Amino acid sequence: MFVDCVEIFVSSGKGGEGAVSFRREKFVINGGPDGGDGGKGGNVYFQVDRNTDTLSHFRGHKHFKAQNGRPGEGRNKSGKKGEDLIIVVPPGTQVFDSQSGDLLLDLLDETQKILFLEGGKGGLGNVHFKNATNQRPIYAQKGLPGVEKTIRLELKLIADVGLVGFPNVGKSTLVSVLSNAKPEIANYEFTTLIPSLGIVNVGDYQSFVIADIPGIIGGASEGKGLGIEFLRHIERTRFLLFVLDLVNYRTLDEQFDILRLEVSKFSKKLENRPFGIMFSKSDATEDAANLIESFIKDKNFGLKKNVEIPQCYTQEENFDTKYDVIKPLFVLGVSSASNVNVESLKHLLNAAFKRI
Repeated sequence: MFVDCVEIFVSSGKGGEGAVSFRREKFVINGGPDGGDGGKGGNVYFQVDRNTDTLSHFRGHKHFKAQNGRPGEGRNKSGKKGEDLIIVVPPGTQVFDSQSGDLLLDLLDETQKILFLEGGKGGLGNVHFKNATNQRPIYAQKGLPGVEKTIRLELKLIADVGLVGFPNVGKSTLVSVLSNAKPEIANYEFTTLIPSLGIVNVGDYQSFVIADIPGIIGGASEGKGLGIEFLRHIERTRFLLFVLDLVNYRTLDEQFDILRLEVSKFSKKLENRPFGIMFSKSDATEDAANLIESFIKDKNFGLKKNVEIPQCYTQEENFDTKYDVIKPLFVLGVSSASNVNVESLKHLLNAAFKRI
């Protein structure tokens, strides 16, 4: 089961108590204090693991606590340090304070362990409190408590391209053709209920990651449909690909305007993200070329027609100049079913990454 948001309680370990002890040996009269120190409580760490891609293992397991430090012992023996707790999460996980809502950690790369909560310090044994006026101290320090915190984990997928479109416009079919991913495909809306990632190979040595999220409808940024639950998964994408359906009951203008509005309402950063437009099911109507050309003129994008790729328009033919953020880098008609312009789409996306 795919889970991308959970709330958990975490606590570092408490420090062990210092010992109150005195030497008791044969031929040693009135032996002095020899109480050892308590052990330090275990720390809490976060570690990114690329072998996991969901937070589902946190379901039904809400409390995570590092081990307490062991108390000190006689003969100046220090208590054992408590075992550290390592919480393993997928890349792209953010850690929020549940009470304040503050972002505490943003876990992206698979690096070394990141310390989150420090364990409590162990208490000093009575051996530390011996002095000239107190030869027989009968007290020791308590260990310091661990740190407790209720946190919210949110997973935001890390991808190069995020697909944005209404339900049942062909996003999942496109991902299955472009990449090694196998999302569920059916002829009804909201087939895709969870986000999925696929790796798209471009030639022998280049590749990029594409993210398919459930279809967006009007009001998605306010929670309608699957809405905001999955919109956050395209926040980290470098490039947005709007997928418009040529045979949808909605007009192309309506589809694009609603999608842009919902993305803008959800995140101003996403609004300024470089984007392209793909028209799906281009083989399902004989009027595809005219529909695409009319759409570009109506939107006043001012794109140039690519003479080498059918139904393709770009800001600049050679992709060498700086792009205009309010216009698509390219517009392309594609048919995943009959493999029309699929390879061209790969290369256009790959070329776009070199400009952003």
